[in-house]
Amino acid sequence: MAGLTGLLPPDVVVVEGTGGDPTEVLPVERAHVARAVPKRQAEFEQGRTCARRALRRLGIEGWALLPGPKREPRWPPGVVGAITHTDGYVAAAVARRPAGWSLGIDAEQRAPLPDGVADLVCTGREQRWSAARTGDGVPWEAVVFSAKESVFKAWFPLTGRWLGYLDADVDLDPEAGTFRVLALRSDADRPAPADYRGRFIVTSDLILTTAVVEPG
Repeated sequence: MAGLTGLLPPDVVVVEGTGGDPTEVLPVERAHVARAVPKRQAEFEQGRTCARRALRRLGIEGWALLPGPKREPRWPPGVVGAITHTDGYVAAAVARRPAGWSLGIDAEQRAPLPDGVADLVCTGREQRWSAARTGDGVPWEAVVFSAKESVFKAWFPLTGRWLGYLDADVDLDPEAGTFRVLALRSDADRPAPADYRGRFIVTSDLILTTAVVEPG
């Protein structure tokens, strides 16, 4: 099993899997995807299965993890978390944290981005950096994309706003397996938290990324 656990602080609970358990999904949760296509229902079940098992390890039972207005999971008070899924892999990460703390996780297939997608999700600097490393066999533009997904999942709970992919500029350090955000959009009335730290790993079939932001 791939290693999201090693990419997060040691007290963050991570549950990884490959499928869902219908007994782990509450009826009130399932109602939110009752009209969705089967693929979306399966993804929802898989994510909620991992999330419920992770919350259980924090001693939290029976919390209805309902989606918010942007489909973001609404975690229990005092808990931060994130869910991710891709073909053959699903994970959830949760931790007890005070206000101002947030985390994001993402999993993608280890594969190049489809034609034309890099222009939509990667800045010019990110594309030039990725092109310079094409000889090592890693789809770096896809790693950049995954890193941004993790950053955005950490950003939204703190700001209540989504970002465009070109609103963040990510700098990867392949040797250290870390990344940082060089630029991040901030509105004058709601300044964006700037201290984003990220880690990543590229396995034989997956790209896994995490982002953490702490107050102050």
